[in-house]
Amino acid sequence: MSNRSWLTKPMSLSRRSFVGAGLSLASAVAAGDLLTGCSNAVVETSSSTEVPTGEWKTGACWHNCGGRCLNKVFVQDGVVIRQKTDDNHEDSPDWPQQRGCLRGRSQRKQVFAADRLKYPMKRKHWQPDQPNGELRGSDDWERISWDEALDYIADGLQSAKASSGNRSIVLDGADESDNAVIARTLGLFGGYTETWNTNSFGGWIRTPFIIGFHHGGKWDQTVNDRFDLRNCETIVMLSMNPSWSALGSQTLNYWEAKKAGANFICIDPFYNDTYALLDAKWLPVRPATDTAFLLGLAYSMLDQDGDQHLIDWDFLNRCTVGFDSEHMPADAKENINFKDYVLGAYDGVAKTPEWAEKICGIPAADIRQLATQMGKDHKVAFICGMASARTHNSDSLPQLIMTIGAMGGHMGKSGHMTGSTMHATSGNGGPALIQAGKDGVDAVPNLVDDSINGQELPKAIIEGKYTWTGKGAIYFDTQMQPGQERDIDIKVVYHGRSAGMQTVDETPLQIEAAKKPDMIVAHAQFFTANACYSDIVLPITTEWENHAAMTGGTLVHSSNREMMVVYQNIVAPLYEAKSEGWIAVELGKRLGLAESDLAPISEDQAFFNKLASMKKIDSDGKTLVNAVKLTKQDIQNLGAEGNPQDGALEWTELEKAGVYQVKRQQGDNYGYIAFKDFRDDPDANPLDTPSGKLEIYCQTLADKINGMGFSKILPIPSYIEVEDGYTKTFDDWDSQVKGEFDKQMICLKYPRRAHTVFDNVPWLREAWANPVFLSQQDAQESNISDGDTVLVSSPYGGKVIRKACVTGRLRPGVVGVPHGAWPKFDEATGIDVAGCDNTLTHAIPTGCGVSGFNSNIVKIEKYDGEQLVDDVQQALRIPLKDGE
Repeated sequence: MSNRSWLTKPMSLSRRSFVGAGLSLASAVAAGDLLTGCSNAVVETSSSTEVPTGEWKTGACWHNCGGRCLNKVFVQDGVVIRQKTDDNHEDSPDWPQQRGCLRGRSQRKQVFAADRLKYPMKRKHWQPDQPNGELRGSDDWERISWDEALDYIADGLQSAKASSGNRSIVLDGADESDNAVIARTLGLFGGYTETWNTNSFGGWIRTPFIIGFHHGGKWDQTVNDRFDLRNCETIVMLSMNPSWSALGSQTLNYWEAKKAGANFICIDPFYNDTYALLDAKWLPVRPATDTAFLLGLAYSMLDQDGDQHLIDWDFLNRCTVGFDSEHMPADAKENINFKDYVLGAYDGVAKTPEWAEKICGIPAADIRQLATQMGKDHKVAFICGMASARTHNSDSLPQLIMTIGAMGGHMGKSGHMTGSTMHATSGNGGPALIQAGKDGVDAVPNLVDDSINGQELPKAIIEGKYTWTGKGAIYFDTQMQPGQERDIDIKVVYHGRSAGMQTVDETPLQIEAAKKPDMIVAHAQFFTANACYSDIVLPITTEWENHAAMTGGTLVHSSNREMMVVYQNIVAPLYEAKSEGWIAVELGKRLGLAESDLAPISEDQAFFNKLASMKKIDSDGKTLVNAVKLTKQDIQNLGAEGNPQDGALEWTELEKAGVYQVKRQQGDNYGYIAFKDFRDDPDANPLDTPSGKLEIYCQTLADKINGMGFSKILPIPSYIEVEDGYTKTFDDWDSQVKGEFDKQMICLKYPRRAHTVFDNVPWLREAWANPVFLSQQDAQESNISDGDTVLVSSPYGGKVIRKACVTGRLRPGVVGVPHGAWPKFDEATGIDVAGCDNTLTHAIPTGCGVSGFNSNIVKIEKYDGEQLVDDVQQALRIPLKDGE
């Protein structure tokens, strides 16, 4: 019998009160107490009680963590000297303050960082007629003027268009769907080739919208709101960690449910801070094996249903199709159903808990026990993060999660819910109570229909071929067309403000491809990989230097439904940095475009239009009303034209507070039970599927994904051997002989960064060391001690070194690499000394083009070279010193 002593919870945890000078709830979980040898370095300091003269303003915290919290900035004589967070009202569980986290509180260290890019730069040995692309990443840089930079770019764009057409111009990091300003300019110029990916969402990106497992066009509206979460008896969390990934008030939603009596069960390779806080029972699943685990769970529910009545047959029969042979959809092309598949009727393999255990690693007895806990007579929330579907071959996973929830009837009633949550919506489903306004400017259509999956962009550049599957972002059905191989000759790559080269799979391959184009342009605030491997770098402003704007509501897919932050300009543009709007207009004029087309209205007018069209749901829970009251004087002060209007909150009050937050209380009309109307009467409230029901058998899903051509699925959830999954750690699976790359790697969202943002901030580099996590068992077997420098290698050539964090909270056989480090390759060894997770991933799209951030195989060993110094001691990346 195998020794499973590591399955027990690694240590007892003391209850911690949610306190501490403005720290977010998530920050109250002290990771240093939980990860042995990997403590976060927090030092208490004294603060002056002297009150200076100045003005508190609302500063943006605009990064894609999902929190969108309130960030207040104290400005004295044009200089930022302090920050604080939400203190507009007393904090309470029902009406929580929108507190900022450690990242937002260090925002001024990013805006005023010593390594901000100050001037336009050109790679020294790049010329339009002699790119010398092989020197990208190693060449010296020289300072140039804005006129020179924009002239170079305009000439390069015109040359590419003349020789190879607009499709030879790739715009990376922006497209017409979000009305990005540079996309507008290039759209007016005749168009560009788009890129797309599934990065944040993985298999959740399209599947829910096809099978009916969404509501109101949102993934996160299949779970009930935070007040109803407190009615649950058991909350099962799959691949979630809001304490690290969101860092706003999201973890509070689960803490309040625990206080109300809910028990927690977590399914994850990593017993993270969220689970530790909630004292969750740990089921340590292997990465990318959730499908096998859930199939074993489905078998257990069927097997034990006769004695314990676990399955809600009424809900299955009325509200789903495809579970059994008696309830098949009319458009089914194959004579298969989920129940018979699980029982082994088609392949002769029953998906028993014992079958599942061999793959997923969770003991069969635990799978059977969970089946009884998720039965229909228990109030269960089955809530999933998106990390489990950020794996290859995960397109059917959301369909399987939906099926498990449907089997227990955990949809459409109080205390029962099933679905995925992300970032700020975690544990708080429902439509936005504050709805973002629009600027009134129509997007410019892109006349080029080429659109490349980010994982195939290197292939498209190097080989001149890619798989076309439609136009537009993958959020839209237009990107799921039958695949066709296309030839393409890419001359120019234009990077918007994103950091694609370090956030898309297989960074070394991205770098190899970056050697070929004639011209690469990057907008950047810092010397990220996009900037390092380009020819011309344009320094752009931060949101503190830009015009007033807003975040929250339905403005983004992952925002808190109850609030909208409206932030102000804090300081004038620093150094020679310019806004992307300014760049787009000035570049467009050099391309012969009219300024009136490039910027149809002023920034003042656009901001006013957003305020005037912002809506809120009234206290009746139904009626949309104007959110902002605007007087004639307000409009004049805003520098805009428009009509005064009544609204729920006066503009001057909103400007002062910086946040519009709907006050919630138990029993208000803002509560939300997902799928309630559908459950009550599915015929009168059909879903957006061919059957009008939840499609456990979905012909449309199979046809679309199989047509794209990356990989195949069945119309029902089924087990597929995962590319770079657990079975690939074996040379011989049948004989269980391990291979050279015997570990699985997961990419962990990490408090030091919001994706890749903030990685250069010294405060955060000191507080969060960015180690590689490995289990105590693996460390002992490899003679690795806590703090040793280790080498992690992938079979595709990627190598990183990091210091080891040895922990009892990671499943043996798994290596955890924090997501978002900025790659930095040692020229002599080719090793990434910064520890970028995507140095180790593999660019191979599957299904609907899904990336495999959590399905990777690696090996780990003690590094015999020079030991790594702490990140905070490493030099900042400053390509040009002042005076150069």
